[in-house]
Amino acid sequence: MNNKAIFFLLFSVFFCNSESLQYHSFKEFKGSLALSENKKAFIEKYIEEINYLDSDINSINSLYGAEEIYKSYIYSRNKEWQGVPIIIKDNIDSIGLANTAGSLSMTDNFPRRDAHLVKQLRKSGFLVLGKANLSEWANFRGRNSVSGWSSYGGQTRNPYNPEYNPCGSSSGSAAAVALGLVPVSIGTETNGSITCPASINGVVGIKPTVGLVSRHGIIPISSTQDTAGPMARNVFDAAVVLKTISGKDPKDKATSNIPSDFDFSGLVNLNNNYLKEKRIGLIVPNEGDLKITFSLIKKAEEIFLSSGAEIVPITLEPLPNNFWSSALFILEYEFYIGLNDYLKKSKSSMRDMQSIVDFNIDNREETMSFYGQEYFLTSIAAGPGKKIEGKYTDDIYQESLKIVDFSREYLDAILKENELDAIVGLTRNTAWKIDYQNGDNFENGWGNGALSAISGYPHITIPLAFVDGFPTGLSFMGTAWDEVNLINLAYSFEQKNNFFPKPVTSKN
Repeated sequence: MNNKAIFFLLFSVFFCNSESLQYHSFKEFKGSLALSENKKAFIEKYIEEINYLDSDINSINSLYGAEEIYKSYIYSRNKEWQGVPIIIKDNIDSIGLANTAGSLSMTDNFPRRDAHLVKQLRKSGFLVLGKANLSEWANFRGRNSVSGWSSYGGQTRNPYNPEYNPCGSSSGSAAAVALGLVPVSIGTETNGSITCPASINGVVGIKPTVGLVSRHGIIPISSTQDTAGPMARNVFDAAVVLKTISGKDPKDKATSNIPSDFDFSGLVNLNNNYLKEKRIGLIVPNEGDLKITFSLIKKAEEIFLSSGAEIVPITLEPLPNNFWSSALFILEYEFYIGLNDYLKKSKSSMRDMQSIVDFNIDNREETMSFYGQEYFLTSIAAGPGKKIEGKYTDDIYQESLKIVDFSREYLDAILKENELDAIVGLTRNTAWKIDYQNGDNFENGWGNGALSAISGYPHITIPLAFVDGFPTGLSFMGTAWDEVNLINLAYSFEQKNNFFPKPVTSKN
């Protein structure tokens, strides 16, 4: 048998067996591509398989053509991660694809340049395949929304059961990795939009400290809380992507806060035994919580103890009465400023937030068939220089920002007073059914991470266990710029737990 015949035999086995396609780390994928003699044919077939495997889950909004992806592969020769495919969330600028935020109003928004993180990915050899679906406007358009739905992309579904929700707003980014379409992806988070879909889809998600990754070229919500971060099937792959996209960027002043001694190489120098002698503040369930939460915490505790860590049980005190209303106002005020600024610099025909509101009204059957745009309206009302109930919005904003300091002081105090290396808790309850009548259902569950989001501090979630056939994650949280420590803790736990869930679909 000649070499060409051998190649196509191996090629057909690799792609006809979706199990082989779906569950490779990016090192394995890179190796498979390197072994192929016809890279162009390999990539063409790969794109065909992605479209086929994603037809039920709908995690991807748009893809580059196979020819363009092949050219990117050729241009990235001699780069460390040449040929590793990655999907980015459809609120991140990437030349040649519309950046829609999932909105039909933004289908003409073709960026003039790549976002900073996309440039960094390309420089390292990653193949940016296309854009992942998301909750429209990163789940900040209206109340009673259904995570994973956008007027442009439709509904992303949970790979473990398509009748269930994938959580949002980085729903497509998480589902694509869980399904195995790509080994890694990029999501964005303002409050839970990386960590919730990562937990519910059974993948690793890293929300870094705000400022570690440039937000330039990302459609914004909050300058205080927004960040991009990686999702992957394992901690190491996610860490490599984080290292790739991290660093200072003059176009995002938040990156100037990165400490001069930040250990970027430490993000990927991981230690299996890192948990030994570490003090872990484990958030324990409250009396009356669901029984399963006690079982999950017990499992985590056993793994920590068997790894040589010390457990310090902790409970979180009730938050101030104005906490959530202040948190919401920060988002509304900053969303108005950030989105208008982005639109003015873009090629979109939408020049400001009001034009999007008008578009949605004119096209309500397609855009607002089951929920509205209340957050757009309240953001317009909350803009700088306006008045709400006799108070200037600028003054309300400055008062609201106090909860950011409160969140930082709250977390830092827990860490310091208990001499902890990290705060650990359950990330998010398992998936709920898609419900267009009532929207997302977060009741009767559990969740941690809001303090990390509002403080701008890092939060890493990794798969912990199955609950009734659905995965759920464990969160590692710490102080600002503590990614090296948290990633090592998560990696060490992952190696001991050895839980890498895979959805079983009709196309497996």
